[in-house]
Amino acid sequence: MRKSRATMQPVKSATTIHNHEAVVIGSNLKAVLYAFTNKLPILFTDHQRPFRFEYLERDVDTDCVGVASDTTILSTHEGNIKVGPSAAALWDRLVFIMALTGQVPLSNLCSRMRYDDHSLVCSNDYSKIGEIQFENAYYFGDDNCTGLIEKEVAPAVYTCYDWIAFNRGGKHEIDLIQTTDDFANQIWFYPSDRIDGNTSVKDACIISHVRATDIDEFDYSQTMARFKMIHEMEERGMRGMFNGYSPTGTPKYYKFRTTIIGRQRRAQSHGPLTPAKKVTVATESEADLLASLAENSHHYQGILDHI
Repeated sequence: MRKSRATMQPVKSATTIHNHEAVVIGSNLKAVLYAFTNKLPILFTDHQRPFRFEYLERDVDTDCVGVASDTTILSTHEGNIKVGPSAAALWDRLVFIMALTGQVPLSNLCSRMRYDDHSLVCSNDYSKIGEIQFENAYYFGDDNCTGLIEKEVAPAVYTCYDWIAFNRGGKHEIDLIQTTDDFANQIWFYPSDRIDGNTSVKDACIISHVRATDIDEFDYSQTMARFKMIHEMEERGMRGMFNGYSPTGTPKYYKFRTTIIGRQRRAQSHGPLTPAKKVTVATESEADLLASLAENSHHYQGILDHI
């Protein structure tokens, strides 16, 4: 007698729905501070970590979370500037602490979020990875999240970061050049990441504020940013390596030799936003959140005692 084969039926796996009273959407420093202060889950699709050269005010107490409240001295042509702790170092520490308490449930696994007035659907590049329901969401901005804001406003201005390598002329003591122009507004010099160990050779990052209508114009390109940087350096008396003397006894110097590494850009504030239901566009002051950091760090004392 012939035995019949059992028919295998596909099993549908239900996505787990997580419920929260309130969540924070976004990953800039203000969002991280707000989630830390209020002990809320924080959800995001990309890490909007503060820029490498962003510093806090010197009176901000970050020792309470294990980030040294050191003063950094920046050398400029107008004199030394004293700044406080690194904003990126504080961001790293707060995200790490919240990850240990389970407040960063998506970690860096999510690349898209979509809100349908009922739940927030979270996906990676291939599939849905989770679904979150909430009563309140505090929105600090996320470029890969749809549905939370009913009226999207195109950014009017971008902040551009042009990274420049010095192949010649990168040895000097200057940390920062500030100009009055939006284009090449700041020029930061830092020990080159391309060279292993502690090096005296510096590369540069040029920060510009460029209108969206100009972002693809050659006059605002990486090439022009590099030319503007060299112009600003030479205007302040900076020169390449010494190259002897001319027949008249005038000192000669090699020209700067540079290479473009790449450009990053971030959209600045989009202006007024219209949130969906259950969503609040955050208006909290970063200064107020920083001022309350020491007080609210006590909620995490059990973790801070061991890290």
